[in-house]
Amino acid sequence: MKKFLTLKHWQIFGLLLITPIVFDIITFGSVINNNESRTIFYLFPIMMILCMGVFFGWFYALGTNLHKKLPGTVSMNLTRFKLFLITPVTYIALMSVFMMVIFPASYNDAPLNPSFFALIIPLHLFSMFCIFYCLYFIAKALKAVELQQPVTFGDFAGEFFLIWFFPIGIWIIQPRINKLFEPTL
Repeated sequence: MKKFLTLKHWQIFGLLLITPIVFDIITFGSVINNNESRTIFYLFPIMMILCMGVFFGWFYALGTNLHKKLPGTVSMNLTRFKLFLITPVTYIALMSVFMMVIFPASYNDAPLNPSFFALIIPLHLFSMFCIFYCLYFIAKALKAVELQQPVTFGDFAGEFFLIWFFPIGIWIIQPRINKLFEPTL
């Protein structure tokens, strides 16, 4: 996991955006050519799990390693961060498995039971809350490590939004991460 801290911004960008786009082009191209639309139900969830593995792996590496570098005056709950990180990982993994099992089975059958959504909506909203907390934790830890002092949300709001909009923010955040974790000679 520590490898994420030394990757260049373009490498992280490639793993998180370019790889899935190329995979989708290849997958959807083969599906269209073979006229087999059920294949998407199997390939898309696998790609989603791989991409989210990279994305949340990057989050985990940032959160845990930045926490180790926090100054003594800054107190942040690493256990809460880990619990809030595992929640969307579990949710996405379970939803991906669900997509691979249920959607192809109901492809030509009756629609899904609406009560299913009564369960999914609260889980999805809580998973989103957990992701926002992880963004908050990482942004605050990054700024506190850089400044070596306690910070307020106003101090790290820019980092929060850069991590949230990661396709753009990765180009600004990752070089700062690289500088913090570059090996000392």
